[in-house]
Amino acid sequence: MAYTTPELAQLAGQVLAPNYGKRIGMDIAFSHGKGPWLYTLEGEKYLDFLGGIAVCCLGHAHPKVTQAIQEQAGKLLHVSNFFLIESQVRLASLLTEHSFADQVFFCNSGAEANEAALKLAKKYAQDRAQPQRYEVVSLQDSFHGRTIATLSATGQSKLHEGFRPLLPGFSYLPANDVQAAAELIGERTCAVIVEAIQGEAGVRPVADEYIRMLRELCTERGALLILDEIQTGMGRTGKFFAHEHACIEPDIVTLAKGLGNGVPIGAMMARKEIMEHLTPGSHGSTFGGNPLATAAAVATLETLFEEDYLTRIQELSEALLKGLKDLKKKFPRKIKEVRGRGLMVGIEFEEATAIHEALLQRKIITNCIRGKVLRLLPPYVITRAEIDLFVGELGAVLKEQGS
Repeated sequence: MAYTTPELAQLAGQVLAPNYGKRIGMDIAFSHGKGPWLYTLEGEKYLDFLGGIAVCCLGHAHPKVTQAIQEQAGKLLHVSNFFLIESQVRLASLLTEHSFADQVFFCNSGAEANEAALKLAKKYAQDRAQPQRYEVVSLQDSFHGRTIATLSATGQSKLHEGFRPLLPGFSYLPANDVQAAAELIGERTCAVIVEAIQGEAGVRPVADEYIRMLRELCTERGALLILDEIQTGMGRTGKFFAHEHACIEPDIVTLAKGLGNGVPIGAMMARKEIMEHLTPGSHGSTFGGNPLATAAAVATLETLFEEDYLTRIQELSEALLKGLKDLKKKFPRKIKEVRGRGLMVGIEFEEATAIHEALLQRKIITNCIRGKVLRLLPPYVITRAEIDLFVGELGAVLKEQGS
């Protein structure tokens, strides 16, 4: 049965959980996409500068990824991890080839990847006869997921409301505060988990120097360093992993979002001497690393590296940031700050909600965080002309609303 958009919205209000609320965009339904463009049921065309929240890194309906999904769907969808899965092994090989890690555990989402990382850190300490090491340190304003453990690791009290008491043993550092880190990370700390850029906090980069300091402090005090690269990985910042900008190697890294270009998949990666503590029966996932998801991820990774998207991301980032900083000079009272790295950019305003809504009226998709920041996560297939289109439309909105 085909629905009109109003019919679909009415039915959704009846049958879907209310956790996403009545957000702007909840009366829009897309039927298909191509590259950085999405098309509604009525045929209207939208420029996607959000990419499914950093998920569709190669855009919508990428031909190589689509072909891999179609071919795999016609052969095999699921067999369980009781058996070898060729595309799973190929994907793990690609990931280890392009990282510090030796081994990979696959799951279905970023939250699951972070859950696995937290469990591994605790198991590592227990296996080394260090039962006192069970505490996890993260950053204030961090976001690591919505399960009870990853929520406990998330340093945002507003997200904790309604779910207390959280799990014990979690504490939060102010980002970039070296003294606070030196005081808090100690003999009871099993792991420090950090995002190189705090996306849900308004695209706030954590200083490279601070990440290097955390690496040194964790090594010195016997704690593991976990880099949550759910949003920043897969080339988003111009390097495959954002922690590469700091020239460090973490002990554990987590990936998801763009890994499958839209097909749900997560990964937790580590060196062999750490991963070996994930012993048989200690963790698992029914659907993790299934043939369909890993086939999509292999195609995504091969495309990313074979077509040198990392260089392209850096070039597009320069154009986008220049355009936005030019707008800041033109509208200094409107734009407070432009920040970010690669194609992960935040524009901070005194008030951003009306700007976000006006852009959507102009058929441009962004994300508004805390009512003050526009988060931009466009797909890597975006062109200079489409960047210019976005900057021009944003400028027109700011002009309409007054400088």
